[in-house]
Amino acid sequence: MQPVPETRPPLWRRLAWSVPWLVFQVFPVLDLVTEERPVLARVLIAVALVAFTAAYLSVLGRFADPRGVRPDFLVVVVLATVLSAGLGTSYAGLWIYVSAAAAATLPQRLVWPVTGAATLASAVVIVSWQDWTTLFLPVLCPLTAATLWGTRHLLTVNAELREAREELARNAVAEERLRFARDLHDLLGHSLSLIALKSELAGRLAEADPARARTEMADVEAAARRSLAEVRDAVSGYRQISCAQALAEARAALSGAGISFRGPDRVPVLPGPADAVLGWVVREATTNVLRHSRARAVVVTLTEDGVSAALTVTDDGRGPDDSTAPGSGLTGLSERVGALEGTLTGGAGPRGGWQLAATVPLVAAAVTA
Repeated sequence: MQPVPETRPPLWRRLAWSVPWLVFQVFPVLDLVTEERPVLARVLIAVALVAFTAAYLSVLGRFADPRGVRPDFLVVVVLATVLSAGLGTSYAGLWIYVSAAAAATLPQRLVWPVTGAATLASAVVIVSWQDWTTLFLPVLCPLTAATLWGTRHLLTVNAELREAREELARNAVAEERLRFARDLHDLLGHSLSLIALKSELAGRLAEADPARARTEMADVEAAARRSLAEVRDAVSGYRQISCAQALAEARAALSGAGISFRGPDRVPVLPGPADAVLGWVVREATTNVLRHSRARAVVVTLTEDGVSAALTVTDDGRGPDDSTAPGSGLTGLSERVGALEGTLTGGAGPRGGWQLAATVPLVAAAVTA
């Protein structure tokens, strides 16, 4: 299988955040427009400024690429040196871009030496031309570098966390597959061996002792039916969702959608049917919140008193309106809760939004014949 290539955001999106930093180019642009110079000199300065800006944006456009000394960074340094040394303090702010480019692209061991050199170069230009109104420019060099360096560090850490989370998810899937394979082996290994032995014995006794052969085949049938029931139980348990699992999935899904989630501090150990039904309640409520509620926060409470368990999911969304009708999800959920002699209610919460509440008994109800 060919590896899936990594998708990158378009160039305009990668550069959009860097546009505000171009504000410091107002000084060289004003100098270009207001200062009396020959037309050829104006054209050359304008071309140099355009080349400088293009090289700087090229550096930031590859912000997430591996660090290194690239040609576009060298262009930024050379043009900043030529323009600021030859044209004065209006171009001293270009060293701020050198600091930003250094923090964005250079190896970490070079970031701060180059930033220090850029700060010093900016200060030397200001002192040489004795324009004390721009003394704030050298201060901005290390501040800008620190901002870019911190931003890149956060992006790197987030990428590593994302990779670690994906690896954990793959490991969890692999562990679950191994667990299921182990369960099936334990369930079927003995039964199938027994079936094979008794079938072989029945084949040998078919002519010599037909009555015993029939007995052995009856045992084979019973073993096969028993194995089938065990496999069905295993598959049902494998596919069944628990309340704790549903709460964990809800937290991940809602947090990923920017919705605050607050769940119970402790999930009690519940009987299998009740645990599964409450898990379905959490899952259905989460789906409705993501689809319809426009909520910003969700609160889940879960209590049990030894007789019954009560689960409540409340959000702060827009809540029900006159046209709200129960969908197929809530209808199926009512049937699941009703099968355990429980109750399910849904409607406006005490403080607005939507509230879904389910109560299920922890002991099976007596059924009258």
